[in-house]
Amino acid sequence: MNEAARPSGLFVTGTDTGVGKTLVAAALIRLHAERGWRTAGMKPVASGAFHDGTIWRNEDADALRSAANVALPEPLLNPYLFKSATAPHIAAAQEGIAIDADHLERCYRDIGKLADVVVVEGAGGFIVPLDAAGNSDDFVARLGLPVVLVVGIRLGCINHALLTQQAILAKPLRLAGWVANRIDPDEPYAQAMIDSLRQRIHAPLLGQLPWSPVMDARQAARLLDPLALGLSRAVAVP
Repeated sequence: MNEAARPSGLFVTGTDTGVGKTLVAAALIRLHAERGWRTAGMKPVASGAFHDGTIWRNEDADALRSAANVALPEPLLNPYLFKSATAPHIAAAQEGIAIDADHLERCYRDIGKLADVVVVEGAGGFIVPLDAAGNSDDFVARLGLPVVLVVGIRLGCINHALLTQQAILAKPLRLAGWVANRIDPDEPYAQAMIDSLRQRIHAPLLGQLPWSPVMDARQAARLLDPLALGLSRAVAVP
């Protein structure tokens, strides 16, 4: 596959699970779609499903779908969906399924034929086992995607963020930016943590999300800086 055929994309990872990756990924989808780009989301592997009466679904994949302006078949949007809300390789083993990195790459390439921009949301943190031999960071390196890091601002986040930065740069991948998400409303030193990370993360701070139990992707997108992502503030004509 030559470079010219590679779609423009971003990989959204986090310092841990539950830090707001889906919210930020959906916000990034909206930012690109609002500028006239055909933009799609992808959740390669999702653990934790609910049955809507017809099919099994995942909340993260649904959020990415809702933010996008490109409709994707479910097998492309979310190639692997497991019922148990646990680590992907454990959930896959429980269901007797092997996660195939070749298949994930083909799905990503197929989405790239339909969209100008593909925002891919990882599962959990940056290094998550997918099978006995490979991890999620190997998949991102295979695609060569720039990474957006979501930092859940709470006690311990500085260490988690800096270790994740080291892992991203070691692949080596480009850290396109990071988002500070205040997930602990009672953290008294949240701003001090953010200030410390601004000095130590070698990528632009794309935005700060205040703690909120009801923030949606549209609201989050307004709090991200498009210029820091290399996007114009002006909305393009489709």
